[in-house]
Amino acid sequence: MAKVEVLATELVVPAGETPGGSIWLSNLDLAARRGYTPTVYFYRPKNHGAVDPEEAFFAAGAVKCSLAKALVAFYPLAGRLGLDDAAGRLQIDCTGEGAVLVTARSDHYALDELMSEFVPCGEMRDLFVPATPAPNPPCALLLAQVTRLRCGGVVLGLALHHSVVDARSAAHFVETWASISRGNHQDAPLVPPCFDHRLLDARPYPARAVLYDHPEYKPEPAPVDVTPVSASTYASAIITVSKKQVAALRARCAGASTFRAVVALVWQCACRARALAPGAETRLYSMIDMRPRLAPPLPQGYFGNAVVRTSAVVTVDEVVSSPVAYGARRARAATSQGDDYARSLVDYLETVDTMNLPRSGISRAHLRAISWMGMSLSDADFGWGAPAFMGPALMYYSGFVYVMNAPGKDGAVALALSLEPDSMPEFKKTFADELARLEVEV
Repeated sequence: MAKVEVLATELVVPAGETPGGSIWLSNLDLAARRGYTPTVYFYRPKNHGAVDPEEAFFAAGAVKCSLAKALVAFYPLAGRLGLDDAAGRLQIDCTGEGAVLVTARSDHYALDELMSEFVPCGEMRDLFVPATPAPNPPCALLLAQVTRLRCGGVVLGLALHHSVVDARSAAHFVETWASISRGNHQDAPLVPPCFDHRLLDARPYPARAVLYDHPEYKPEPAPVDVTPVSASTYASAIITVSKKQVAALRARCAGASTFRAVVALVWQCACRARALAPGAETRLYSMIDMRPRLAPPLPQGYFGNAVVRTSAVVTVDEVVSSPVAYGARRARAATSQGDDYARSLVDYLETVDTMNLPRSGISRAHLRAISWMGMSLSDADFGWGAPAFMGPALMYYSGFVYVMNAPGKDGAVALALSLEPDSMPEFKKTFADELARLEVEV
């Protein structure tokens, strides 16, 4: 028996007139993974005694109407990925064809059962996020699925094309859609989106200058003393770090942000769980949102990819044998770059074929950490309360970790992470032991 039954699939077009033409994509858009980013939002059932069926909890008509209104301001998401006729460069064709909306139901799951079972993986993505087409022109850019559970709860699953949005832009869209659904800002979003990707164009000669090496955008050298692992083979987990544990960890890592302190501990425990050779190199990859770091800063509502990959590399022994504060300092070194670094990267990408950039995975010795901590769950309230959980529906390969605000627990952190199946049990034990030690330090 299928765990989720699809009831309807339709195209939702903008509720009003929108611009046509095309939108140029920057080198950072082209360097992003060409594919869809699947996310899920879990909502507990709330009826509020609604008399009008269209005001009931996630009523199909209300969801469709609010989405159509949101697509007026965010009209590129109603378009299709396209190609510039002259250069063959990816662009957004503002066709107004619409976003895909799927309605579904599951008589198998109640919300609490699903939350206890859920980990980001292919099965969960396939159940609660719409099936996506090949991510090449002329594909849709936004697909959404509303699945009503046995208990009346709802899962909202989204797939947004990564060539046109990063996590910050995706959150901007969801927050606007939710605000419209709540009855706020019907005519315009609180923060207007900016689609001028030329703000991240490469500099003209002679100002163009590649001042940094940018190894994150080059193929990894063959690992030494590290057993290779299939990129598609991983075990995933959701782990919560309490407010008390976060405070103790930050006290160990004086001056470090929550993200850097937590990632430092994950890095240390992952190196131990993987039983890596002490002299092997381990690299911590991260992503930096450059919107506020450029000179001048990008508009607050810049809608596109404005993140750059960075990394720090050390030996396994340095990570494992040093206090966790050492890893936090290395994480800070990997996430402190500014305008000159971003401009150097954009100029570098102008010189390479962005289709051949490494995107398929990382070595078993490495870790890729991404912060979603700026994404407020309360802003994803569609009128029936904030989500009980929000996170990725899928991990792309082993060695990924997302750091997020834990829902309903002020100051706590939720980790969504993936490791090799043989490393995950030892990681969970090692990480739990470290968290227990933190508990007694506060």
